[in-house]
Amino acid sequence: MTWADFWALIATLNGEATEENCRRLAQELSRRPVADIIAFAERHAEALYRLDQERFGTLPVIDMTLRDGSPFPQSSDVFLYARCAVVAAGRSVWESVFSDTDKFAPYTSTEYDGERLLYVPDEAYELATGKEWNRSTRYCYESYSNRDGWPDQRD
Repeated sequence: MTWADFWALIATLNGEATEENCRRLAQELSRRPVADIIAFAERHAEALYRLDQERFGTLPVIDMTLRDGSPFPQSSDVFLYARCAVVAAGRSVWESVFSDTDKFAPYTSTEYDGERLLYVPDEAYELATGKEWNRSTRYCYESYSNRDGWPDQRD
């Protein structure tokens, strides 16, 4: 699957990883060959992996503060869901954050939660095959797995 194909499928989300939009994407993907579902999962994991960088992960949650008024840090899960929200927003947003970190910041808001996008490949696979998918991808999308993106975290 090309990046253009991946982003065309992501465009079916209309910019947000809502339950309804993700269900629609999973259904669309399930009508394609299993190889396309696998390829989508690979592109999705890579898109998230590329966003797994310290400059994004250390941004605070923009609509929360600690009791003393200081910035509220993103947890590993919040950071993953923010990255999913950036991907769900589409290619132009995803590409823009790499040249302007401030464009990532709005997606740390509690109003954005891209978690549902994580389950689209599995749901599509199950719809297509009737079987649960025990999958792995080339890129790990879990927060802090991109060693190049977190140079201060290296052993």
